[in-house]
Amino acid sequence: MQNPQAQRVLFKQFFGYAKSICLRYSATTEEAEEVLNEGFLKVFQHLHQYDVSLPFKAWLRTIMVNTAISNYRKYHKHAANFALEDVPEAPFDDQVVDRITADEILAIVQLLPPAWRTTFNLHVVDGYSLREIAEMLDANEATIRSHFLRGRQRLQQLIKQHYPHITSTNFGYYETR
Repeated sequence: MQNPQAQRVLFKQFFGYAKSICLRYSATTEEAEEVLNEGFLKVFQHLHQYDVSLPFKAWLRTIMVNTAISNYRKYHKHAANFALEDVPEAPFDDQVVDRITADEILAIVQLLPPAWRTTFNLHVVDGYSLREIAEMLDANEATIRSHFLRGRQRLQQLIKQHYPHITSTNFGYYETR
């Protein structure tokens, strides 16, 4: 069943898409590449389980996200937490994000501590509820909510810090989902 040539074609075709997912959940490019390799290994090992009536990219995405979550659990789950008081509430203009490229946003998200970055990505990018994230990460929902709020506040600070020329003085507040 293993066809190295077909695996190479599949890898090349979906490499960029899969790597972009892994980068969102990883602290470094090297970590993202480890998650990517492990994810593709799972894809190749479980390709026989793929339901051809469903979109392949969705199946691949699920595997990559789950692999990234496993990596988080293994290496980052018990990383140092920051007190909520350490991250003051920052008013924020939502329109600022419209003036930053996706790559710039990704670079700023990468600066977040692993727990905050993972929670933020799962909630905002991948659309999971905070309850679902708590179940996925085997964590308390209040902890996940705290990680999300802290991550969002820190992102606001980082955007202001890295892009002061596009932040306005007339700030609005960002609402949570």
